[in-house]
Amino acid sequence: MEHADVFTRNAAVERYGGCLCGNIRYRLTGEPRVHYCHCDMCRRTTGSAFAVLGWAPVAGLSWLTTEPAYRRSSPIARRSFCRSCGTPLTLAYDANPYEVAMHIGTFDDPSGLEPRHNYGSSQRLGWV
Repeated sequence: MEHADVFTRNAAVERYGGCLCGNIRYRLTGEPRVHYCHCDMCRRTTGSAFAVLGWAPVAGLSWLTTEPAYRRSSPIARRSFCRSCGTPLTLAYDANPYEVAMHIGTFDDPSGLEPRHNYGSSQRLGWV
């Protein structure tokens, strides 16, 4: 099944989230595809041993308050974050302008968003 098909099937689902300080709020319509990422860049961006990301079509993401700031995290990707508190919010690759990855910890209720895959496993820390 194509990724877009999975998202379309769950298009009625709405999830809300935002940054730590509350300046940024968003709505994501549809169910994201969730995975762990162990790459060096995700580790450093989150300050953790790995990132937990949920991929979804950009069209399903709505910023409800202030839009985030953006920065280039590599020659092929950019990330968004809150200017006030620094919370990392999204990751987007230049090669795929139709999808965005949300940091799962920014959802109001991430409890039902279980990761299904591991990416960047070659960079995974041995104790994880």
